[in-house]
Amino acid sequence: MNQLSSPVSGLLELRVSAAAPAAERVRELVLEPVAGSLPSYAPGAHVEITLPDGDTRPYSLIDLEGRTSAPAHYRLGVLLEAESKGGSRYMHALSVGDRVTASAPKNDFALADSEAPALLIAGGIGVTPIISMAGALKAVGRPYRLVYAAQDAGRMAFREALEAEHGEALALHFDDRAGGPLPLKPLIESAAPGAHLYVCGPRAMIEAARAAAEAAGFAPERIHFELFEKAAPQADDQPFEVELASSGQVFTIPPGRSIIEVLEESGIDLMYDCQRGDCGICQTDVLEGEPDHRDVVLSQAERDSGKVMQICVSRAKSARLKLDL
Repeated sequence: MNQLSSPVSGLLELRVSAAAPAAERVRELVLEPVAGSLPSYAPGAHVEITLPDGDTRPYSLIDLEGRTSAPAHYRLGVLLEAESKGGSRYMHALSVGDRVTASAPKNDFALADSEAPALLIAGGIGVTPIISMAGALKAVGRPYRLVYAAQDAGRMAFREALEAEHGEALALHFDDRAGGPLPLKPLIESAAPGAHLYVCGPRAMIEAARAAAEAAGFAPERIHFELFEKAAPQADDQPFEVELASSGQVFTIPPGRSIIEVLEESGIDLMYDCQRGDCGICQTDVLEGEPDHRDVVLSQAERDSGKVMQICVSRAKSARLKLDL
């Protein structure tokens, strides 16, 4: 499961010190402190950048210099989303000298405290947290294998730096040359005994990797992943009701709104974090009804049981859910 750590309190005022293309639709940004020094971070960490409308977007911190403990700057890689809702467009419009506000580093995707081998799998822009992990593993001499997949060579950001740093420990996969996506099942089945799996990339890749790892006998604590995209609404989504067991209150959840959003608007105090379905903090017991699972946290057995759900992204197949809230 993912490991959650709280961010250091306070916001950081940062200045763009460098900005350049890193691949097709990927922009590399280097951010330095306007004053003072930057908080340290561990591989897998991210910061949340505040947008002009007050909303935030998370971006992984890329360590190419091995300076996570005393960083002179933060490096980001930002993909320009085809259907950007403002975050990636804003980040791609930044230029040298512009200022941004960011949270202190937060890590929901930390390396396990283990000497076991690591299999690192990155898809597209999901390589950003994986870069820091690979560098840290190499630095301490832990065995690792890094597999990086992209649709084609033009979309593979930071390729040259990774090839120079990791040599034979790095394997590259290009969908266009291979005639299809990365074959995850044989890759995971051939992992070193006791290996930990770390995956970051598109939702479909994460779900396929988790399924392959579970089928290969990986224990849950050896499967680690991070997802920065929310599950997209589906065209046939219907409204459904949520009943709270503690009070008997009933709320209608319309299409396009999450259970968390609707309950919070009514003053219900909830515990959650990522709101993407990949941290597990909002997991809630289902007492009645059938959930429609859209997270990447639960195992297939947990999904099939219908006894728990992630209320940040999942919906209902039944007309009503009774939740242990």
